[in-house]
Amino acid sequence: MTQQTVLDRVRALVLPILEEKGCELVDIEYKRESHGWVLRLYIDEPGGVTLDTCVEVSREISVLLEVEDPIETAYNLEVSSPGLDRPLTRAADYERFAGRLAKIKSRVAIDIDGKGRGRKTFVGTLGGLCDGKVLIELKDKNGFRVEVPLEDIEKANLEIEF
Repeated sequence: MTQQTVLDRVRALVLPILEEKGCELVDIEYKRESHGWVLRLYIDEPGGVTLDTCVEVSREISVLLEVEDPIETAYNLEVSSPGLDRPLTRAADYERFAGRLAKIKSRVAIDIDGKGRGRKTFVGTLGGLCDGKVLIELKDKNGFRVEVPLEDIEKANLEIEF
């Protein structure tokens, strides 16, 4: 069974529990680390996820995964907050976090100033989503506003603001 198939099966099992608790699944990882395989779920809820919520969700999901047994190998389950540098994984995230500082990596270079020098990495203030494009106002001396097609985003996350 491929890793993606495992993730899809786990996602389908845990989503109802998370929705019932008012949480969202931000990201899911299944990977081998130095101490063995780890299944890591990053969850969030309005106002930020608490340690108590992580513990409660972990207990319920652990029981469910033990019964359903979607993973053939031994693994450790971890349920965690996405952290201050939360990944942006869905279209709705770009609307929800509009006005916040973010870093976006594009799969393709974008020529923002018309000088033929494309860039793939952009750091700036999210402006939301418009016609399938993420708007970001750059935090550089020129302050360009860039539109990155959602399907071209390789990775995006919030940046920590001090």
